Amino acid sequence: MATMGGSPMGGDGQQQMSAQEQQQIRMIQSAMESCPVKVGMAGVAGLAMGAAFGLFMSSFEFSGPSMDPKLLEQSTKVQMKAVLKDMKNRSVSMGKNFAVVGAIYSGSECCIESYRAKNDLVNSVAAGCFTGGVLAARAGPQAALLGCGGFAAFSAAIDFYLRG
Repeated sequence: MATMGGSPMGGDGQQQMSAQEQQQIRMIQSAMESCPVKVGMAGVAGLAMGAAFGLFMSSFEFSGPSMDPKLLEQSTKVQMKAVLKDMKNRSVSMGKNFAVVGAIYSGSECCIESYRAKNDLVNSVAAGCFTGGVLAARAGPQAALLGCGGFAAFSAAIDFYLRG
């Protein structure tokens, strides 16, 4: 049974490790805290989550290729190929979008956190504002402002809930 602050085998787990093992753990922890690694992890996680979400949502889409009159005259095999191709395209598209959003948000939050040397609600709100503004910037200044506000509010709500 583990005691407070100890390992299951008894004693402190850090004391049982060699100096080399402790150094390796510190190196791994510092790598995991670096901004490029956080951005990469957020991008990969966003890609996976977006692809899964795109696959799930495309399975409910009724206005897809099955509604094309020419396709309805084809064999079931051809129809299935068209549906699966559409599902793949939507999955890849959503995956890319989620990856971009995750990478921008994670990178901006990490940079803000590094600059401020604090980990608080302000970081996530500022990162949300930056992300929303950047993503909506091509649509004009009003859209960028609305994107900033929307992402900031969403980030604040999520972070407030998680920090509970």
